Amino acid sequence: MRPLAAQIFSFDQPLAIVGGGVVDPALLRELARRGVALVGADGGGDAIGTAGLVPELIIGDLDSLSDRAGWERRTRVIHIPEQITTDFQKALYSTQAPVTLALGMTGRRLDHTLAALSAVLKYAPQRKIVVVDEVDVALAVVGPIGFAASAGERVSIHPLIPVSFTGSSGLLYPLDGLRLEPGGLGGTSNEGIGGPVEIVPADHTPWLLILAKERLWDMIGIAQDS
Repeated sequence: MRPLAAQIFSFDQPLAIVGGGVVDPALLRELARRGVALVGADGGGDAIGTAGLVPELIIGDLDSLSDRAGWERRTRVIHIPEQITTDFQKALYSTQAPVTLALGMTGRRLDHTLAALSAVLKYAPQRKIVVVDEVDVALAVVGPIGFAASAGERVSIHPLIPVSFTGSSGLLYPLDGLRLEPGGLGGTSNEGIGGPVEIVPADHTPWLLILAKERLWDMIGIAQDS
């Protein structure tokens, strides 16, 4: 859902939407130093503030944001009262960016994590989203993708919904002709064999490419090139 009168805020650089889950303040400061725009999804604005930073925007129904009046003196606070979508979805439908990082969407409440993945599934055909948690980074992929992986590096392919693959190269366990689906065959803990990796799905069904968090900046580049 998008309110008919919703304002769209466009960013030319990568954007990080920050929620109220587990967020590393040092990572937020690194993102800011590298020119990534920060937007708080409701209480995620407080997480940005805890890192000593001021978000470009705070968007949401504002039921979790502390000191709304104080924040309104420092940045733009966008109140969207509808209750059909989550604050993460509100931030997604109110922004545009070449790549969007999602931080603080995992780690505290399982229902929030599942809701965030549902939002990623919905918006993956429209924008490039990288979910960042304490251990991994997950890029929502639509269509074929290529990247480099070292020998033995963990490369997980997670189906958000059933997705078929016509082929792959550079992986220890090829995906050729496989259909991955929740509750069925998965692609957890595949590995690179060293060098280029190419993954070719049968259609444009969204799926997740999951690498270690240390590959965050590489993943942003992969998203930009995909």
